[in-house]
Amino acid sequence: MNFEGLDPGLGDYTPGLHGDLESGLELDPEGLAVPGPESVHLLEGLFSELHSVAAEVGVPVAAAHFDMQEELLWMGNHRGHATSFFGPTMGRYSSFQVHLTDDVRHIQSMETGMLFLTKNNLKCHTRGGLVIFDYSMEEGADMHSLLLTDSNTLLMGGLQSCVVELDLNTVQETQKFSVEVPGVAIMRQSNRFFFCGHTSGKVSLRDLRTFKPEHEFDAFSGSLSDFDVHGNLLAACGFSSRGLNGLACDRFLMVYDLRMMRAITPLQVHVDPLFLRFIPTYTSRLAIISQSGQGQFCEPTGLASLADIFHVNTVGQLLMSFDVSSSKQALAFGDSGGGVHLWSGAPEVTFNDYSRETDFALPCLVDSLPQLDWGHDLLPLSLVPTPLTGAEPLLSDWPAPLAAPSPRCAAVRTPALRSVSSATRPILGPAPGIRQGRRRRVPYKMKEVEQEYDNYNQVPESPIGREEEPHLYMVPKKYRKVTMKYSKLGLEDFDFKHYNRTLFAGLEPHIPNAYCNCMIQVLYFLEPIRCLVQNHLCQKEFCLACELGFLFHMLDLSRGDPCQASNFLRAFRTIPEASALGLILADSDEQTGKARLGRLIQSWNRFILTQLHQETQEQEGPQAYRGASASAPGLSGESVIGRLFGCEVENSSLCRCGKETVRSTLTLLFTMHYPELGSLEKAVKERDFAEVLKKSICLEQSTQAWCENCEKYQPTVQTRNIRGLPDVLVINCEVNSVKEAEFWKAQAEVRRPKGPRGTSADERCGTEGLAFHTRAEDLRHVWIPQCLKMSICKNQGLEISNWPEGEELSSEQEAEGSSIYDLVVTVPHMLDPRTGGNLAAHIKVGETYHQRKEGVTHQQWYLFNDFLIEPIDKTESVQFDVSWKVPAILYYAKRNYHLKYDLRIKNPIEASVLLAEASLARKQRKSHATFIPLTVSEMPQAGDLVGLDAEFVTLNQEEAELRSDGTKSTIKPSQMSVARITCVRGQGPNEGVPFIDDYISTQEQVVDYLTQYSGIKPGDLDAKISSKHLTTLKSTYLKLRFLIDTGVRFVGHGLQKDFRVINLLVLKDQVIDTVYLFHMPRKRMISLRFLAWYFLDLNIQSETHDSIEDARTALQLYRKYLELSCERPDDFHKVLKGLYEKGRKLDWKVPDSDPGDGPGIAPGAWAGRGGAAPLLLCLTALLCSPQVRRRSRL
Repeated sequence: MNFEGLDPGLGDYTPGLHGDLESGLELDPEGLAVPGPESVHLLEGLFSELHSVAAEVGVPVAAAHFDMQEELLWMGNHRGHATSFFGPTMGRYSSFQVHLTDDVRHIQSMETGMLFLTKNNLKCHTRGGLVIFDYSMEEGADMHSLLLTDSNTLLMGGLQSCVVELDLNTVQETQKFSVEVPGVAIMRQSNRFFFCGHTSGKVSLRDLRTFKPEHEFDAFSGSLSDFDVHGNLLAACGFSSRGLNGLACDRFLMVYDLRMMRAITPLQVHVDPLFLRFIPTYTSRLAIISQSGQGQFCEPTGLASLADIFHVNTVGQLLMSFDVSSSKQALAFGDSGGGVHLWSGAPEVTFNDYSRETDFALPCLVDSLPQLDWGHDLLPLSLVPTPLTGAEPLLSDWPAPLAAPSPRCAAVRTPALRSVSSATRPILGPAPGIRQGRRRRVPYKMKEVEQEYDNYNQVPESPIGREEEPHLYMVPKKYRKVTMKYSKLGLEDFDFKHYNRTLFAGLEPHIPNAYCNCMIQVLYFLEPIRCLVQNHLCQKEFCLACELGFLFHMLDLSRGDPCQASNFLRAFRTIPEASALGLILADSDEQTGKARLGRLIQSWNRFILTQLHQETQEQEGPQAYRGASASAPGLSGESVIGRLFGCEVENSSLCRCGKETVRSTLTLLFTMHYPELGSLEKAVKERDFAEVLKKSICLEQSTQAWCENCEKYQPTVQTRNIRGLPDVLVINCEVNSVKEAEFWKAQAEVRRPKGPRGTSADERCGTEGLAFHTRAEDLRHVWIPQCLKMSICKNQGLEISNWPEGEELSSEQEAEGSSIYDLVVTVPHMLDPRTGGNLAAHIKVGETYHQRKEGVTHQQWYLFNDFLIEPIDKTESVQFDVSWKVPAILYYAKRNYHLKYDLRIKNPIEASVLLAEASLARKQRKSHATFIPLTVSEMPQAGDLVGLDAEFVTLNQEEAELRSDGTKSTIKPSQMSVARITCVRGQGPNEGVPFIDDYISTQEQVVDYLTQYSGIKPGDLDAKISSKHLTTLKSTYLKLRFLIDTGVRFVGHGLQKDFRVINLLVLKDQVIDTVYLFHMPRKRMISLRFLAWYFLDLNIQSETHDSIEDARTALQLYRKYLELSCERPDDFHKVLKGLYEKGRKLDWKVPDSDPGDGPGIAPGAWAGRGGAAPLLLCLTALLCSPQVRRRSRL
């Protein structure tokens, strides 16, 4: 903000000040500042000055900003000039003029450029200085602050009565928000509010959508200087009014709790605060900076200590600007003499966690002309360069058709043709082409590709990049990202069997956040987890353990057909912790490949184990689902997840004062830590995997930590030891940078065996591409062992060593507590520049799964790449070429660990889920009930008929492209969500009466209610205003699961799509689909409306769809089918033929005429089967129902 009036000395910049500044800096001959000595010794974890430069001597630095995309530090001065410096060495990167007269008041970085705000002007430059746009405001504008709300929207505030919203795409003002005078000088944003700081000393909290004020904090009586927000805390500094003496800097920081919206104890500091920022590294500590250069670190809820004060050496200048990098590793200060000071807590500082590469300008190369000696008689005049003055084309400027390369034409002379006499040649005809393509066209490059680069060549390539040569691409086909090809019939004609010839089920990848498919398969093939989650059932609407149990049940039933984890990922998107950890990907990140999948899946691995551990511990007493038994495993306080993965860890922290703190925790996984390469080491030494793993588990490192004895942060030595061995050892490989990748590559190089004449394995594979064989003699020696022996000794602690595969422990070793761990899972990250990469899993499938699926007992390694599943060699599972296949996660399991767990599955879903339940809708009336719940005597039995229909809404529209031939190609299908599910009785006196008619509440945004086809209107799914029977998806899902497990037969029209969107797997003998009953091979499918008109003389779906009506109609059509096929089985084909002839004549449209035109049954036939007409029957049964009478009495 503008600091005029805060200190009288700021307006005068005397030469004396400039002289002091020049004495502390070195200047080059052109007058530009260069860094001082580079050998700066920094104490790790403590901030100290790293570099200082002078941007423009004598001109105050009005704004400083760390670039959020690149390793650049920006500054803007009082003369409107901007300068950037690269990296911790502060090398000058670019420098340009932003405004002729006004000072730069705010700088903001974007993906495409830099925004600079002056008094009444906003300018966007590239990082090299080119102008992208120049937006001028009104003459009276006095802007001070910018806030980038998203990538395309910007808020600008200043000392006027409004805040301007600007669209960066069109560079136009979209709207203005009124604020109180004197205006807004500072703006911040959190996930709940906009925070506006006013010069009157107030901070207002405004709504993110409407910008309307929600709360207000009256922080200071004089003026506000700065404030910052982190988590649930807001801290502010400013000036207090001192009566006739004017304003004075207040040494009390005002701290507010945003949860209770009230002030907590003010924090007294020992400097005059002008700037403050949160630096949440170890805790939520604050950095407070004064105008004179003094600074202090303190906790917002603690006491400030004099030991935490530091001083910025400004050589007598005043600090004018301050900023903190996004990595929280660097601080930048700008002073009134034009100096920029960079402070850091580490010598190798990075401004951002993930910065993109900075483009540098190419050096200017000028061709030097040779010196000509005019005194030489034989000097040729052609050496004198002359410009082209004429407009005629040069002789060397050939036309484009002549310059384009074209293939040579050559006659095909085969040995067979030469051996035949000229008399018989015309009889033979033309000789067949020896190569692919047109005849008599010989390509220039005739090199044969004789080596096949994929053992499993029966798997077709993914549709992405189908035209490219396989030997020019490094990633084998089966490891590439697989995509589903959509046609007019959707996925019905997509042949999944080409990708999966096993009986295991794959997972479809088109759902948002389906990057975790590989880890879902990993959890499924761990037998205790599979049994645990299928026994788990609780009342939470979004429980990942419940949803995993439902998904694993489908994977158990599937016989090679792919499943989709749509309901699990729907619940996953609602977990706040997942969003806070950055595990929820935007569609744009998934499509463009910007997500760092290797790091992401390791965070997901840690999250899911922690979440399942918490959720399975909570299933006790009132948390259990209504009617479900409480005898499921994992209810005794410790969860199966804790017993399976948990390892008790003892963490010791030793301060240099001698104070040692020991605490015990339970950890579910470990992270690999790789040895650092010493300064004298030129090559990486050979390291044993067991040795590196041991040092990673028993970690020892030095870091900053709070010491209660010293009452401040001190360098401490932290050590970790384990007290027991887990049954499954989970390891995050953390190969997230070039340094770790080089370490893995070096270990493979060191251990690679040499072939004949010293050739390595890569050289024997060839140079055209990667020769991918699974034979042991053709593979490099891998670094990861298949087996490990682990033990905990009292004297030596943890011991880890490689173990020969297949060997067992001796009785003495077992008595000592040693255990053998077999590698069961490796998760690699494939680096694919075209598709952004993908994840897969190598899983060692055990005997129980093979027995259940294939009836054989053996173990086999498989590759799971979404819906592509293939058996692989065990050596391939541990082979990692880090140039395209990077290790992410490893699972080692204790041999025969599953014998100690109860692997029985007891279905926790009971009949009570079908009984009456309350609606979520607040406005639903009992008179609006559209169904009668089942009574205990009506509970369905195996083989009973149930009419089913479902209606859907659209969450995301379909993404398609138009090909050059005019046909449409679906890139991504529309994402549907079930909105209404109806089940009607299929037999008995109440046949045709619905017993389930649930509207499904959704928290996700609906883009299209499809009212014409679904009958769902806006508001029907909103619990506040809906008058329908509103339930959760989980509640209705349990009802359908109980019906499926009971063995009922569902009757409906187009049930395949309904079950797919609901995310249910139903066996084929439990589904009676009328769309296939009245269908002839190689003919079109017929709509339910046309079938009802033709066979039943019913005119349905005239205006909109109703699921009760559709379910009843499907039941009637099934009755009609039984009647036609049983009475006249030979004539049923003729009936279908007449149906198709009638449909072609009418163009498959139901005529607008009275019922009776079709050759179907009489309208009253439904009532003739022992029941009343459907509507009368429903109303009568509803009024006479004991449940309704009981409710009316209540």
